[in-house]
Amino acid sequence: GNHTLLTEFILSGLSSHPELQHLLFFTICFVYSMTLIGNLLICVVTAHPTLHTPMYFFLRVLSLLDISTASVVVPKMLVNLLSEDRSISYLGCVTQLYCVVFLGASEWYLLAAMAYDRYVAVCHPLRYAAIMNSRACLSSVLLSCCSGKVVSVVQTAWVFTLPLCGPRRINYFFCDIPPLVMLSCTDTSLYERQLISATVLVIFTPFCLILLSYACIISSILKMSSAESRLRTFSTCSSHLTVVTLYCASGTLIYLQPKSSNSQDAKKFFALIYTAVIPTLNPLIYSLRNKEVKEVLIRVM
Repeated sequence: GNHTLLTEFILSGLSSHPELQHLLFFTICFVYSMTLIGNLLICVVTAHPTLHTPMYFFLRVLSLLDISTASVVVPKMLVNLLSEDRSISYLGCVTQLYCVVFLGASEWYLLAAMAYDRYVAVCHPLRYAAIMNSRACLSSVLLSCCSGKVVSVVQTAWVFTLPLCGPRRINYFFCDIPPLVMLSCTDTSLYERQLISATVLVIFTPFCLILLSYACIISSILKMSSAESRLRTFSTCSSHLTVVTLYCASGTLIYLQPKSSNSQDAKKFFALIYTAVIPTLNPLIYSLRNKEVKEVLIRVM
């Protein structure tokens, strides 16, 4: 028995009501299918020669991150909804946490790079090609991934160095920082302060940079003489801000109070939005509303 406790965790799942398991399974399975189909379509469409611009390059990377985020969490959750065995190995839990944090942090830095791309396109259109060249775009993506890797290594190592005790039952549907911190049998105040600092670094710093970029963009939009140009540009920017707001709201509500047991059900809901719903919405918000993307999609189909 002691050996089992040392080598695995038990995931309680998304809901404790057995009568909801099948409904949740089919609903989440549908959402996951839409995530895969929508984001794979974006990857295919944005690879078309007519869409070889920085904006579509970033969208393609964003789609790959969304597919990866959903695939790290959702398949295991679907299996657990239909199975009585909800165990996950210790190594599997470490790997899942590492991937979730890595992908989430990388996506935040990528969203900041996308906001900067829109800022250059709107505020410095004549210098856009020179500033956002292929080298700058690739460097932005690599920097986002490297930053995400550093954050993920630090957070994962710190969580699993905490002494964990109790039945090792995780009141969550995947291995994440808040439910794992709740299993610790020691004072976690130092770690919680560190996690708040990491949340500010990973979420609020890019968020402030994004807001600054869009403040400059809105200022430029208001100076445009054509009402049609203002509307088109604002529509593109508002799509980006919609995604950023959803990410910021759900991310901060999950990680700012890591050991709050009273809000576990709420955290499950926001985590589901973060890992399953937003990756489904991204293709709709970012790309499938775009006229150029729709034209290429029709030709590809």
